[in-house]
Amino acid sequence: MTTDPQTLAWLDQEDSRLAQTIRAYRVAVQYVMRGEESDEPPFGYTVGLFGVGHPELVVVGVGHETACRMLNTVADLVLDGRDLLPGEVIGQEDGERMLTVEVLPNPAEVLFSANRFYQRPDEFSVPAYQLTWAHAGGVFPWDRGYPCPPECQPRPGTWRA
Repeated sequence: MTTDPQTLAWLDQEDSRLAQTIRAYRVAVQYVMRGEESDEPPFGYTVGLFGVGHPELVVVGVGHETACRMLNTVADLVLDGRDLLPGEVIGQEDGERMLTVEVLPNPAEVLFSANRFYQRPDEFSVPAYQLTWAHAGGVFPWDRGYPCPPECQPRPGTWRA
């Protein structure tokens, strides 16, 4: 696949920006808004945790500010030495959200910037955990009474960028 010079220049600028952010903060958050013609939800993910030996983190179905807050809070735990485990429940410091750590089985379909940053081909994608959030009162998508439809926060592996 050939990429035009303008796109290559833009990618070079994005690569530089991402590297500078990771150098300064140890982790960056990439946010992808819902496209006008897409049914896929918005999502955010970290880039930088793989460099410290941990899967990247993904959160789906929340706005930009919420995604950044959630991902940065949990990424700080990892950068402070905590290894997250699938099935683990994490309480947010602000008490607003409870999160469950789940393996994201299709990271190559989601982590484009992370795979580009670490120069990983799709078949050897950077691994990731999806942080599944609970609605008010600690109700998760698999619990009775969850107030959002399934497309609000798709289950790991059932959506793609």
